[in-house]
Amino acid sequence: MKHICRLFLVSFLALFSTGCLYTDIQMPMDKDFDKTELGVKEGEAETHTVLYLVSWGDSGTRAAADEGDVKLIRHADRKVFSVLFGLYTKITTVVYGD
Repeated sequence: MKHICRLFLVSFLALFSTGCLYTDIQMPMDKDFDKTELGVKEGEAETHTVLYLVSWGDSGTRAAADEGDVKLIRHADRKVFSVLFGLYTKITTVVYGD
């Protein structure tokens, strides 16, 4: 019985702790890619979180568009960087357009 409990615990931790030490991913904020044109301009905006207690920044699409002087948003991506179970997290919104 002890071995079954130990196996279950190890399986549970392996299944639910994927990327818990380090995560660095980028994903689209759109699902329709067949006619996507990125444009010539790019803007980024970030939000940071430390120790689940303090957060600052603006990772909205408007902030990203203003930073890159993008007047017409054609596509947007979201980047997530996280370390040690999210003790530090940075979320970046990237917009592309003209």
